[in-house]
Amino acid sequence: MKTIAILGATASGKTSLSIKLAQEFNAQILSLDSLSIYKEIDIASAKPLVTEREGIKHFGIDELSPNENFSVSLFFDIYKNAYEDTIKKDKNLIIVGGTGFYLKSLLSGLSTKLPISSQTKQQVKNILQNRDEAFDMIERYDKKYAQKISYNDTYRIEKWLELYLQSGMGASEYFAKFKKKPLIEDIDIFEIETSKDILNQRISQRTDEMIKKGLIDEVVWLEKKYTRRPNSMRSIGIKETLEFLDGFIDRDELANKISQNTSRLAKRQRTFNSTQFPPHIKGDLENLYHSIHKSKIFSA
Repeated sequence: MKTIAILGATASGKTSLSIKLAQEFNAQILSLDSLSIYKEIDIASAKPLVTEREGIKHFGIDELSPNENFSVSLFFDIYKNAYEDTIKKDKNLIIVGGTGFYLKSLLSGLSTKLPISSQTKQQVKNILQNRDEAFDMIERYDKKYAQKISYNDTYRIEKWLELYLQSGMGASEYFAKFKKKPLIEDIDIFEIETSKDILNQRISQRTDEMIKKGLIDEVVWLEKKYTRRPNSMRSIGIKETLEFLDGFIDRDELANKISQNTSRLAKRQRTFNSTQFPPHIKGDLENLYHSIHKSKIFSA
């Protein structure tokens, strides 16, 4: 089994490229998309329809209900399922999407999670009543970690105390001893590059198509069934539509606002992909397609 990853900003053409390659190289697809993971959010996520998937098995799409929370650990489980199924069927795996953070997590791995007892949690709660005492403990037993965090960072102080009281080791010592284990070590990464003007044009066109396909009705239905509380209801495309339904913006402003927020997301994605991964092959859709063919990765 060979594994490749195709990265790119939203609306860059990743989906069509991955499906084409999957057909040609006997591959299955794992989606790196934090919204396509949800069932029933079909238009706002711009996920490929079942008919568009061309019979290619996709993992990471339609896995959760909109009122469930998505996490890195859950994504790891989905990857393991995809990996095992792909091995079993003697296929290849294409990891594709705009949420590069999940791929970064697969490459970095997760540290062994230490169970924290209720007794330890109560001890930590008592210590946190005196912030000076709590921070002094970190400075005394883990100076390296103390230099990385703020005195006001309650969350990290709490987690350090839990780890120290449960294991007897500061965070620096613990994570040096129990290092992260990457889930993927052998992977080739490719990234679709698209000019800013062309990408913004595609984003605008896609937004108009989403609204025509029934984005507003989809959000009305989602709100009625799940309320506005789930994290998924704060996603781009959904949150702006809720503003429209509340009367804060009109229909033209709805399209513009979704496009603007999506363009900002695309910029963040490009920055992340450029800075968080080792050197990799980049190019427009056509050149990247030919680069993958020329690399003969799947025939090696």
